[in-house]
Amino acid sequence: MLLCIGEILADMIGEEKNGITTYERKAGGAPFNVACALHKFGADVKFVGSVGDDLIGQFLIKYAKDFGMDTAYIHKNTERNTTLAFVELNEEGDRSFCFYRKNTADYFMPRVSDELIKMADIVCIGSLMLADEKCVEYALDIIERAHSLGKTVAFDVNYRTDIFRDKESAVRTYKKLLAMSDIVKFSEDEVEIFTEDYVNTLTDKLVLITLGKNGSEWRYKGEKDRMPSITVKAVDTTGAGDAFFAGALSQLDKNVGKPLTKQVLNDSLSFGNIAGALNTTGRGAIDNLPDLDTINKYLSK
Repeated sequence: MLLCIGEILADMIGEEKNGITTYERKAGGAPFNVACALHKFGADVKFVGSVGDDLIGQFLIKYAKDFGMDTAYIHKNTERNTTLAFVELNEEGDRSFCFYRKNTADYFMPRVSDELIKMADIVCIGSLMLADEKCVEYALDIIERAHSLGKTVAFDVNYRTDIFRDKESAVRTYKKLLAMSDIVKFSEDEVEIFTEDYVNTLTDKLVLITLGKNGSEWRYKGEKDRMPSITVKAVDTTGAGDAFFAGALSQLDKNVGKPLTKQVLNDSLSFGNIAGALNTTGRGAIDNLPDLDTINKYLSK
């Protein structure tokens, strides 16, 4: 089982027509996206998050239920609103974010029990919570308990300049979690933020780097390899990295406790590349996720 912990929010995806901008509401939040993708790919997954007792929170809980997710660990905060992320897309489908996230529900995450952690093989931690000192302590406590119970910890950098306006202090905070995680994911841009020299120090981690249309790269114990992606017409890249990460993790979860051979890593990245690419062919981070049969068809070509 994989356990995803972190933000769940509404992506408000903007589109301008005839001088008028309208926003389409979509479910989002990186760790929730990952959890939904894992479920779509056939993995056993639980998600822990927090929403407000408002229209958006009700929408997200209903969305999760309708998607087939277990909503038992999504906390409803009666005193806070749900986070919103306004998303603008350019002609290539690349996105820019503006977060409405001031003291919202995901600043107040529910406690994760040892019993729930014990059920998991891999514990995945979201990054938006790192903007708040108490939430950093919350994340570090989960990682420490997960490791004490012999679990693998995965962490996606998912750096957002709209949330972390002070890059230097944000990087210092991120490095605390990166140092304690077993599987870490960067985008190509995030490698530049943290520097190639720093990423090269993470030799005791499995490092995954997304390269957009050029696929992805793994680095592990002094070795590395790149796997190509497939060619698609991108409509919206929101959630592409989350679909990739879920795809790779769904395969790595099958090999927990076994040696991470080059073949296992290449196969995991190939699966993730196809998942991420196909997810960009429609709008939203979750609604256009490919199913397992579709991914396997691409893998067999």
